[in-house]
Amino acid sequence: MRSAPYKPPFTITEPMIHLVAEISEKIGSITAWQHMNSNPQLRRDSRILTIHATLAIENNTLSIEQVTDVINGRHVLGAPREIREVKNAYAAYEQLLTLNPYSAGDLLKGHEILMAGLVEDAGHFRSGGVGVFKGNRVVHIAPPADLVQEQISSLLHWAETTDSHPLIKSSVFHYEFEFIHPFADGNGRMGRMWNTLLLAQWKPIFAWIPIETIIRERQESYYSALGVADSTGTATPFIEFLLQAILDTLKLIEKDQRPTQAIEPKLRLLLDKMGNEALSGAEIMRRMGLKNRPSFLTGYLHPALEQGLIEMTMPDKPSSKNQTYRRRTSNKSGCEKAFI
Repeated sequence: MRSAPYKPPFTITEPMIHLVAEISEKIGSITAWQHMNSNPQLRRDSRILTIHATLAIENNTLSIEQVTDVINGRHVLGAPREIREVKNAYAAYEQLLTLNPYSAGDLLKGHEILMAGLVEDAGHFRSGGVGVFKGNRVVHIAPPADLVQEQISSLLHWAETTDSHPLIKSSVFHYEFEFIHPFADGNGRMGRMWNTLLLAQWKPIFAWIPIETIIRERQESYYSALGVADSTGTATPFIEFLLQAILDTLKLIEKDQRPTQAIEPKLRLLLDKMGNEALSGAEIMRRMGLKNRPSFLTGYLHPALEQGLIEMTMPDKPSSKNQTYRRRTSNKSGCEKAFI
């Protein structure tokens, strides 16, 4: 068991160096920050993607459309706890940039907002032991509760004073936070949220980049990287995983930039699931986990076609049983693309 003072156990590797360089280059090449900065709808849509993904990792079953409706104040048929999770997460992310990433008090405040009404001790460090389970198997035993406050204090102090690159620092913090597991519940979503806050201190655009969507798609690898880091006693494997996830998120953004019009989160999901393939309507539904064809047509396929996000491969035979759809590679007006 590690003891304070905290000393970050990781090694800088060649893959890390290359990933940091490429991420920095991608961030520099995204020139549409002004669009995001001046368009509240773009920021809101990006935040919805983040909230849906980070809660889905924690087994929240609400669809992105339901999450959007909750945030927009519409009535949603769903488990009350899951709806509360969405409302809390939205409130927490809305206040995120007002929090000091190096303050234990602000860390507790963030947890209180995120977990209000979900756990009795929201905003307080845990008072008992906790473990992380996979099925019936224990995969991680967190440090004793009486060490939590000191270890978190040491971790925050390191994060504030280290000369490590911000991308490395935020990744180390994320891993170490999960290792300490300072709260009885909510550690995963708190760790991802604080990782975003640390990155946003370096480059403000990270406040609106939904890295969680890639993490969710690679959820098994995410937990595997945490497990390997635990077993080897070094954060190195997790840092490499998280840097790759950040880079791949930026690549999607760079590739899928569109004019200043925002793409709805549900249509963003459709595009992500389609990738670069030509797919039938049934295959798109399968990838999205949808079963109601009329809802798919009216809520996803038809709007995507109308907005020029996708196109038919056989436009002269729209009703053909062999019809497939693909993403459009450029917009109709040929305008310069911008951040979505």
